[in-house]
Amino acid sequence: MRLKNKIAVVTGGSQGIGRGVVQVFAEEGAKVVIADIDAEAGENTVKDLIDKNLDVRFHKTDVSNEEDVKSLIEYTINEFGKLDVLVNNAAINFRKSVHETSLEEWNNLMGINLTGPFLCSKYAIPEMQKQDTSSIINMVSWHAETTITRLAAYASAKGGLTALTRQMALDYGQHQIRVNAVGPSSVDTPLLHKTFASLENPEKSFEESLAFNPMGRVGTVDDIAKACLFLASDDSTYVSGQTILVDGGQSNKIARPIEFD
Repeated sequence: MRLKNKIAVVTGGSQGIGRGVVQVFAEEGAKVVIADIDAEAGENTVKDLIDKNLDVRFHKTDVSNEEDVKSLIEYTINEFGKLDVLVNNAAINFRKSVHETSLEEWNNLMGINLTGPFLCSKYAIPEMQKQDTSSIINMVSWHAETTITRLAAYASAKGGLTALTRQMALDYGQHQIRVNAVGPSSVDTPLLHKTFASLENPEKSFEESLAFNPMGRVGTVDDIAKACLFLASDDSTYVSGQTILVDGGQSNKIARPIEFD
């Protein structure tokens, strides 16, 4: 019960990595608010986890909308009286180079992937300052450092969020608010399978991806959730401003065998 008596908010928590984080946090004793724009998926996730005797709630939230974010934090405080952990996980993605990307597409992705974490942190921090210790965890990506072709907006947003992580760690360390990031590589989620299915030779591409990873496998949702658990728990009270790459060592290689084109 490493998160006993802690209150957490997880954005994009209704599916994929976010859902995994919600479940691990709740299993470790936290009360968790799922923030997601997909109300149906959010309510279904809450039902599934309540059936497992886990304490989770859902609040429909567009993280790019300031009023929605204010409402999310107010709901959390009204329900539980405090906030200890924020996981900024909500994100979208698309494959385009700069000249192919419309301003609307760029702004929409940045609104969710970068402005979203800014807004959630902005309104969570005043509540976190009331606690003895608290944690913000930003979900970034290996694309923040080394990327592939035609991923202009996504790589830019993740790079910006990585920099914001370091900056907030400096500003809020005096309040014992830790700010860290987790950077997954390929993770076994429906989105990953959809990506490979869109390729000309999905099976061959998947095998090439496995062969490129030093551990010979893709990550699991649980791999990512357990890294977040460490950063959310009191085991990490002197860890801040860091990015933990959960990628099986893949980021140490200098090239990728597949561009997902």
